[in-house]
Amino acid sequence: MPVTQRSTSSPSRQARRSLLARYAAPRFDLRLVQVRRNLGATLIAGMFEQAAHLGRRFARDADPARHGVEVLRDIPYLRSGLGAHDLDVYRPIERDGPLPLVLYVHGGAFRSLSKDTHWVMGLAFARRGFVVANVNYRLAPEHRFPAGLEDVAEAFRFAVDHAASWGADPARVIFAGESAGANLIAALTLAIGYHRDEPCARVARSVGVMPEAVLAACGAFQVSNGGRFTERHGLGWFFDDRYRELEENYLPLVGGRPTPHDLADPLCLLEREPPVRPLPPFFLPVGERDHLKDDHARMEVALRRHGVDVEAPRYPKGPHAFHAFVPWETAKRCWRDHFDFLVRHGIPVAERPDY
Repeated sequence: MPVTQRSTSSPSRQARRSLLARYAAPRFDLRLVQVRRNLGATLIAGMFEQAAHLGRRFARDADPARHGVEVLRDIPYLRSGLGAHDLDVYRPIERDGPLPLVLYVHGGAFRSLSKDTHWVMGLAFARRGFVVANVNYRLAPEHRFPAGLEDVAEAFRFAVDHAASWGADPARVIFAGESAGANLIAALTLAIGYHRDEPCARVARSVGVMPEAVLAACGAFQVSNGGRFTERHGLGWFFDDRYRELEENYLPLVGGRPTPHDLADPLCLLEREPPVRPLPPFFLPVGERDHLKDDHARMEVALRRHGVDVEAPRYPKGPHAFHAFVPWETAKRCWRDHFDFLVRHGIPVAERPDY
């Protein structure tokens, strides 16, 4: 019986396996990286959420009434029906005339956390004599840039429109935020200070108010080129993932790829060209153990080049967003520096015996 020869044009089983391994392995590796990044992001968000929950539930000083503060919760600034478009108002119970208004924007890598996890920030400002609009916004990656910035611009417009009814002065506004929130308030300020044509910039300028000061802590002022931190500091995979996912989850997609944008990278816009309107004073606190201190140093240089009054203190042993942990003495010092900065720029601050 003749032996049938295997065609040389058909790949062998071993060759087919080799081809499958060659093309499937990169896709499999990418899936593993994505799973790893999602787990890491969930871990970080869960840690902050749990800390905020435990602090609010068990800490005696978490009760606003102990500080003479009341809270108006879940006020919609857009009639979308989304919780992402709600804000809370923190204000002193006893008010003698209109108080400065703080627009506070939370961090969370643009993808997590909320006004509820950042109750301590609203309380910290209100106990020192401010009316605080502590805002939610839509989160990535479901809602990429410019969704979050558009929301913050709308919250700004709503807060100024309603400031008088809350006991605030609509002409005396302070922008404040940390991490991703610092990026958003910096971008919102530049949307007013530069002649931008994006819808969020038009909304921000339509308010007719430039903030008196910008308090941008631990800021991610450049989202693009997330790998630069590893190139500079030799980071391990955990921190490298955090910076790369900022870029991959937040930046707008052009042709399916995350693409830089001036208002997603406010630092790069400042470094490239001057604003058309004078910018307000900037306070840029950051911890010495925070990799974002590099961006703060660049931000300080860029702002000074444009004649902006800026202070950028670094706090020894301070990790990212350290000032949220207010029992820590370094955090208390950072908060005192916030308020001293405001006083130096003519903004009234109520006296407190502690921070």
